[in-house]
Amino acid sequence: MSQPNELYSLLIPLREERLLVPRICVAEVIGFADTPEPPPEGAPPWSVGSVEWNGRRVPIVSLDESLEVPNQRRRNRRRIVILHGLTDHLRGRHYGIVTQGFPQLVRVNRDVLSNDPDYKPPTNRPILCRVRMIHEYPVIPDFDALEEQIEALAFS
Repeated sequence: MSQPNELYSLLIPLREERLLVPRICVAEVIGFADTPEPPPEGAPPWSVGSVEWNGRRVPIVSLDESLEVPNQRRRNRRRIVILHGLTDHLRGRHYGIVTQGFPQLVRVNRDVLSNDPDYKPPTNRPILCRVRMIHEYPVIPDFDALEEQIEALAFS
């Protein structure tokens, strides 16, 4: 069986950078609720809370480095990207990531993608690496670490 030459992916805008995720990971993009249910007591600062989606509570997280409240203009652009749980931590369950606008569909192949060897992922965020994609430098999330952290919050 041959490997596919291209992968449809989404560039998800955060406040200061973009995430690159395979399109198949994304269930839906929804508007940001003005008042999500607050996170559990003692939750880390990246836990935004939870929202109702398709009849169930879905935990929402922020991968932005700085978590200060955005100005009103930027707040109106916020969305939540609902992702399928991919690892054994959340398999079959969903969670959301706060974005600063609509994700952009891109086709990724070996000709346009290369690793950024100088990038050192921050220790406080679930990021695997940064890649160079033509004129973009998106980061790739560490789904295993992210979903393990979400599971530890004991939502659901």
